[in-house]
Amino acid sequence: MTETSTFRGLPQRVGVVGAGTMGSGVAQTLAQAGYHVVVVEPDTAAADRARDAIRDGIRLAALLGRGGRTAGADAPGRVHWADRPEALHDTGFVVECVTERQELKERIFTELDRCTPPDTILASCTSAIPIASLAARTGRPGRVIGLHVMNPAPLKETVEVVRAPLTSDETLDVTARLLASIGKRPLVVQDGPGFVINRVMMLTIVEAAAAVSEGKADAATTDALFEQCLGQRMGPLRTADLIGLDNVDDTLTVLREHTGDSRYTPPPALRELVAAGHYGRKTGRGFHEYK
Repeated sequence: MTETSTFRGLPQRVGVVGAGTMGSGVAQTLAQAGYHVVVVEPDTAAADRARDAIRDGIRLAALLGRGGRTAGADAPGRVHWADRPEALHDTGFVVECVTERQELKERIFTELDRCTPPDTILASCTSAIPIASLAARTGRPGRVIGLHVMNPAPLKETVEVVRAPLTSDETLDVTARLLASIGKRPLVVQDGPGFVINRVMMLTIVEAAAAVSEGKADAATTDALFEQCLGQRMGPLRTADLIGLDNVDDTLTVLREHTGDSRYTPPPALRELVAAGHYGRKTGRGFHEYK
């Protein structure tokens, strides 16, 4: 990473926990920007898939002229792999990107608090879980923050940054400068279930899926209304397919549990797809089919 006055003092070694779609995308973005990245993924098959995804993503970025050819060529060598969180012992910033299950994330934050230096910032890529509940599992609540990164991570230029009640000014500053160094713009919101984006968007997805369940319109027509009448680049059901319908289902569970609002209940059209293993783009089929 090029050292400038703007980015001076940022950690040069960053951890990523979880090598799914989001974790591999975050790791790729960091590596392309010049950071050494330690990816912790205990599942060997998932790690192998992530290696391929990162390599392919870097190649695509080079073809599109993103990240610079030199950075792209060297990026794969800056990604280091491990199966245990102890490998994060010398990182200055860690981004947790595991499945949207609160109990799992809380357990990981407890482990990260034990395995990383006391001044390391711990960030969660959660899409709905209040950051305060994760910070409470550590002895450093001032150094815990939320990074709601959109998918695909390498292409999205803005990040919803979630500040918990105890998140320090220094943590917010370092996080904002790190995001700037990888070409991302932070928009800061306060903590709460679903933050801003998913508190609103998940209701839209639920209502769009309900329209399909009730036979009001099919998925293609529903999305076309949003895209052609409202000018949205992607309708709510295509957006759900991109997020992953399993992730949408998990996020709705979190929102329901934390708010008590029954509007976050998935309608039959969504439940049936998830039960059948049709999660959207990543499986080739969701509300729409993908080649």
